[in-house]
Amino acid sequence: MKNQTTRQSDAPSFAELFTPKLVTVLREGYGVPQLRADTIAGLTVAIVALPLSMAIAIASGATPAQGLYTAIVGGFLVSMLGGSRFQVGGPAGAFIVLVASTVALHGMDGLLLATFLSGLMLAAVGLLRLGTFIKFIPFPVTVGFTAGIAVIIFASQIRELLGLTLEDEPGELLEKLPALWAARESVSPAAIMMSVATVAIIVGLRRWRPHWPGMLIAVALTAVATALLAMPIETIGTKFGGIPSSLPAPNLPSLSADRITAVLPAAISFTLLGAIESLLSAVVADGMTGRRHRSNCELVAQGAANIGSSLFGGFCVTGTIARTATNVRAGAHGPVAGMLHAVFILLFMLVAAPLAAYIPLAALAGVLAVVAWNMIEKPAIAILLRSGWGEATVLGATFFLTIFRDLTEAIVVGFALGSVLFIHRMSRSTEIVARTAFVGQDEADSAHPREAYDEDLAANPDVVIYRITGALFFGATASIGSVLDRIQDTHKALIVDFSGVPFLDSTGANMIEGLAHKAHRQGVALWLTGATRDVQRVFVTHGLRRPLVHHAKTVDEALASVRNPTPIATGQQAV
Repeated sequence: MKNQTTRQSDAPSFAELFTPKLVTVLREGYGVPQLRADTIAGLTVAIVALPLSMAIAIASGATPAQGLYTAIVGGFLVSMLGGSRFQVGGPAGAFIVLVASTVALHGMDGLLLATFLSGLMLAAVGLLRLGTFIKFIPFPVTVGFTAGIAVIIFASQIRELLGLTLEDEPGELLEKLPALWAARESVSPAAIMMSVATVAIIVGLRRWRPHWPGMLIAVALTAVATALLAMPIETIGTKFGGIPSSLPAPNLPSLSADRITAVLPAAISFTLLGAIESLLSAVVADGMTGRRHRSNCELVAQGAANIGSSLFGGFCVTGTIARTATNVRAGAHGPVAGMLHAVFILLFMLVAAPLAAYIPLAALAGVLAVVAWNMIEKPAIAILLRSGWGEATVLGATFFLTIFRDLTEAIVVGFALGSVLFIHRMSRSTEIVARTAFVGQDEADSAHPREAYDEDLAANPDVVIYRITGALFFGATASIGSVLDRIQDTHKALIVDFSGVPFLDSTGANMIEGLAHKAHRQGVALWLTGATRDVQRVFVTHGLRRPLVHHAKTVDEALASVRNPTPIATGQQAV
C-alpha cells in the first residue's frame, strides 16, 4: 500500500508544456499499424464531419463552403499542433448563435476579422498559461449553457425544417417565434417530409446499425430523392450555387483600428467559448482513453487554427466533443487521425462538389435538430435538479440567460452564482466541523494516537490510498482529478478517503463519477471511505453506489475488504 499525499512536483519546462502531442506520438514510434488505425479513424470522422460542417455553416449565416474550409484548415492545425492526442477540431454547433449575430452586425468581413483576433487571443491565453483557469467553470454552468445553445440551435432550424418563406428572420428567440408563427401559411410539405426522413434515418441507423455513418447516409439519400423526384425544395444549389472544388488562396482580413474595435466584443466571446469548448472536449477524450492533455498547448493550437481558418475564408474553430469521441471510438492512435480527417474532407470536396448542389436544406436542418437534441445532457440535468436548490439555480440561470440574453453574460453570471453558492455552503460547513482544519497543520506526534508504521503495507503495489483534505469543489477539481487519474492506473484497488472533506459540490462529484467509470473499465476497485452524511448524499445523487464503487466507514475497513473479498456488514455498504 502506498500512502499518497499531495506534494508539489518540479514545474514543467516550457518545452514540456507546449510540445504538441503529434511530436510525442512520433517519438513513441510510429509505423504502418498505427498509420492504418489513424487512417480508418480519420475517414470515419470525415464522414461524420462532412454534412455537419455544411449544416453548421448554413445555420451560422455563412456558406457551406466556408464550413468545409473551417473543417479542413482548422481541423488540420488543431490536430497537428494540439496538446490532446485525440482532439478533432472544426466548426461547432455551440458557435452558431455567436457567429450568426456577428454576421448580422458586422458582415462576413467582420466575422473573418473576429475569428482572426480570437485566434490571437487564444494563443496568448495559452502562452500565458491561463488554460488551467478555464477548468474552474462549475459543472452546472457548462450543462446550462450547452442546453441553452441547443435550444437556440433548434429554434434557428425551424424555418428550414418546415420550409417556411420568411424574408427577414429575427435573431432573438422572443422575436423569432412570433415571426415564424406569422409565416405558418407557407409551410412546405416537401421540406417537412425531407426533414422528418432525415431525422428518422439518423435515429433508426443509430439504433439498428450504430457503426454506420447515419448523418451522411441520411443527407445522401435525401439528396438523391430530391434530384430524381425534382422536388420543389430549397437546396444548396438553389441558395448558394453549390460549393467550390478547391480551397481559396489565403487572404489576410482587413485590419483597421475602427474595425477591430467594432468586432472586439465578438472576438472575446469567440475566445471564451472556444477555450471552454475545446478543453471540455479534451477532458472527454481523456476520460475515454485514460490520457492527459496539455491544456495550454491545446489553446495555442486552437489559436493557430482560428488564424489559419480566417485566412482561408473560414470561421471559428474549436475542438468538438462529438467528432473527438467518434475519433476515439474508431480506434485512432494519435493526432494523425485528426489530420487525415481534414485531408479526407478536402478530397471529398474536390471530387464530389457538383453532387452537393442537390442536398436539401431541410435535410441539413434535420441533422442539426438531432445535434441539438444530443447536446442536451439529460442525465446530468436530472442529477443537478435533484442535487438541491443551489445547483438548480445555477443551472437555470445559465440556461435562461443563454437563451434570452447573451452567452458570455450567462457564463459570467453562472460562475458568480456558483462561487457565491460555494461560499455559502463553506460557511455552513465551517460551523458544523469547527474543529476540522481545511488545510493540514503541523502538530506533535503525541497529538493524536497513531498505529505503528507498517512498511510492508506501505510497499504493497496492489493498493493505493489517497486522502483528500479540504473542500472538494469546482476550484480544486482539476488538480485533484489529475492526481487521482495518475495513481490508479497500475493498482488493483484505489481507496479515496473523504474523512477530511467537509464539503463536496456537483463538479467534484462529477469528477469522482468519471474516475469511478474509468476505474471500473480498468478493473480497479474504487473505495470511498469516511464520507459525512452530506457527502454521502451527493454520492447517491450522482449514482456513486455499488457495483460502480464500494463504500466503507474507515480506511481500515476498506483494506480488510480488499484483502478479503467477502462482503462485510457496514452501515454504508448499501449506499
